[in-house]
Amino acid sequence: MNDQRKTFIAFVTLGRFLREFSNETTTELAWKEKLEEAISLAKHKNGWFTKENVKFSLQNWGELLTEGKLSDWLSRYPNYLTKNSSKTVGLVMAGNIPLVGFHDFLAVLITNHKALIKLSSKDYVLFSFIVDYLIHIEPTLREKIVLTDGKMEGFDAIIATGSNNTARYFEHYFGKVPNIIRKNRNSVAVLMGTETPAQLKALGDDIFRYYGLGCRSVSKIFVPKDYDFDALFKAIYTFHPIIDQIKYSNNYDYNKAVYLMSEFKILDNGFLILKEDSHYTSPIASLFYEHYTDLETLKSKLQNEAESVQCIVSNGFAKDEVSFGETQHPNLADYADGIDTVDFLLKI
Repeated sequence: MNDQRKTFIAFVTLGRFLREFSNETTTELAWKEKLEEAISLAKHKNGWFTKENVKFSLQNWGELLTEGKLSDWLSRYPNYLTKNSSKTVGLVMAGNIPLVGFHDFLAVLITNHKALIKLSSKDYVLFSFIVDYLIHIEPTLREKIVLTDGKMEGFDAIIATGSNNTARYFEHYFGKVPNIIRKNRNSVAVLMGTETPAQLKALGDDIFRYYGLGCRSVSKIFVPKDYDFDALFKAIYTFHPIIDQIKYSNNYDYNKAVYLMSEFKILDNGFLILKEDSHYTSPIASLFYEHYTDLETLKSKLQNEAESVQCIVSNGFAKDEVSFGETQHPNLADYADGIDTVDFLLKI
């Protein structure tokens, strides 16, 4: 059995464990206990990593890491199995949501490369568990996964994720090797006023999951003139317990105070602040909105500003739109920034 096949099977086995853990049917009791400890420690290290959000991420990956879904994903690449050369790919991870860099990690190993990983201090615990489990399943991966806290050296290519500010540093430091450098992106929703209560409630998942910290989180909505915000507020009221999370509540109170002192016009339902704003990145506990006059003009605007947008949530607006409530359920071929990571890795 070649190395690629061994790695493939290791990820399939990881997926089965995560599904069984999520369903509370796992018989790997020692690893179950280790993962439960990791989940608790992750919350201690990063207050945004609540047990609910971490388990949501683990369950999603468990559902994706099946033999069928992995095979379908890789079948898109005819030269996948003929890829014999192995390079060292540096991965600079973000830490905004649980296991946010896992797709890059999976892509590097599944294409027979070595992963040199600089983890975010905000998401060190969960990733360390995943690495330990994979090496337990397939010991040969020990030579292909290197975690580093120091300066990254000896890499042949880089995939780095950060803010617009850190991207400038990444481009300076990593620009001489093949690279994918990701910047800030946010997701938007286009509402037409004809959405059902169920669709608007599902939009709440896109807004509130991971407290809005992910690039696939909806941080802004586009609405027609005279849009009825009461319908939106009524539909998402079921998410009001989010205000009981102290870090979220502190952000809500702070941003509301700033807006009021600045005499900005806002709409507020007690746990989410709506502010009219042309920017895409809204603060935690805030949702920006912008009015549009016609859909074709809005399409042109979003096409021109595509580098700021990760997903568009809508119903019949865009060709590549995401359905309401589905932003945090990406498929394996839903690449960040629309850049095909596997194609990149197969060509280095």
